Amino acid sequence: MSHKHLLETEKHWLTRKGKAFLSDRVILHRKDLHQDLGDYEWMRVFLYSILERDVEENVAKLLNTFWVCTGYPDASIWPNHVTALAATVRSTPSLSLMAGMSVSEASIYGRRPEVRALDFFYRAGQHCDAGGDLIEFVENEKAAGRTLYGYGRPLANSDERVPFMLAKAKEFGLDGGRHLQIALDVYAYLNETYGFSMNVAAIHAGLAADVGLNCQEYQLFMTPCFISGMIPCYQDARDRPEGSFFPVRCTNIVYNGPAKRKWGN
Repeated sequence: MSHKHLLETEKHWLTRKGKAFLSDRVILHRKDLHQDLGDYEWMRVFLYSILERDVEENVAKLLNTFWVCTGYPDASIWPNHVTALAATVRSTPSLSLMAGMSVSEASIYGRRPEVRALDFFYRAGQHCDAGGDLIEFVENEKAAGRTLYGYGRPLANSDERVPFMLAKAKEFGLDGGRHLQIALDVYAYLNETYGFSMNVAAIHAGLAADVGLNCQEYQLFMTPCFISGMIPCYQDARDRPEGSFFPVRCTNIVYNGPAKRKWGN
């Protein structure tokens, strides 16, 4: 293996992504951050940063609602729980929020299921393009032991975000996409056959596919989406006595292990 690539970047970094020319200008994907992008709303700059292209106004508005409808200010929700726990020991806002964001990339909620749902719909579309049947594809996924992300919801049998997102998609004229229809068709089958509900991950992923986001772009876009709900949880725990966030008495801990342990060196 050659070390040429290390030597080439030892003292400089060649990039087409962006550069800050201090005292002069800042370039982001070939555009001047202040002169060309200065009148953009933050969400459009964020999307431009990810996609390296502008998106239509209604697409930006639709994607903005993904964030709006997932910022739940409830400290019992796990990422918010972590943020509040950090606040109760007086961690800083940045560290507390980043701790919450770091656990939002979980296996059963947040980033991983969202990306896997998007991948599912892209593969379902390809299967149908090749002449296959959608229901056959769904059953093949189940038979292979794969989780059908976007269907079912822990602790609840319906999702209040689904009608909200469908209404917003219609409002912005983006409710007629192929992958959104696949999401709805899969739900109709799973609900009738197995009693599965649908959660917002299926709607979001179907819409994301219809506006052309790939899996990594989608993950980058969705990474901060819980943060508006984390902030009130941080503030609530911060403003109460230290250590008062869901304290647990020793007598409430159920332990069935050995009475004594031998600790190694």
